[in-house]
Amino acid sequence: MPSRDYRFVLCTCAYLAAAGGLVHATTGPTLAQKSGKPSEAGNSAARKAAPQSPEVRYGTDKLPAPVIDMREAILAAVRSGRIEDLTPAIQMNELKPDFGAGAEPPVDALRRMSADGAGLDVLAALAAILDTGYVTLPTGRDIENNRLFVWPYHAEIAIDRLTPAQEVELLRLVPHAAVEAMKERRRYTGWRIAIGADGVWHSFGRAP
Repeated sequence: MPSRDYRFVLCTCAYLAAAGGLVHATTGPTLAQKSGKPSEAGNSAARKAAPQSPEVRYGTDKLPAPVIDMREAILAAVRSGRIEDLTPAIQMNELKPDFGAGAEPPVDALRRMSADGAGLDVLAALAAILDTGYVTLPTGRDIENNRLFVWPYHAEIAIDRLTPAQEVELLRLVPHAAVEAMKERRRYTGWRIAIGADGVWHSFGRAP
């Protein structure tokens, strides 16, 4: 029979070996690290870092009063069917809206942008996009007027990841072939209008 001292040595060696294995297990790489998979904490950080699409809203309930006034002035011209009737809405600005026309008179620029030369299709485009959803974008440090309202919302979201309902809305604005082309380019290229929270009509034209 082994002596008491010998048994003590054996037990001590076994304990040290087990403790060494425990230390190695707790300080070694985790299963997630061995497998190359990110940890849950890493996934959470990635989710927080991912950009969020702006909220899509409909109607006029959430629009500031100056934006509603400008929108109504534009739609009044739409209802008249005369492109020159956009002049009052344009003149509500201290500076004319950006139609991408340089020094050209705004109404002349809109006629030139139209397919029929009279601006009827431009008025139709204004009616269609102002009737769909919009998004709100931050534009600066001005507490009261630091928001830009953009129609249609498709101009500011991932065009290649539309829901079926969003694609139906887009098909109300442009033909199917144009939708497919936008998906390939991964960006909206149709008509877009932007109005500031203070009612200033910033721009109108085809998205670049």
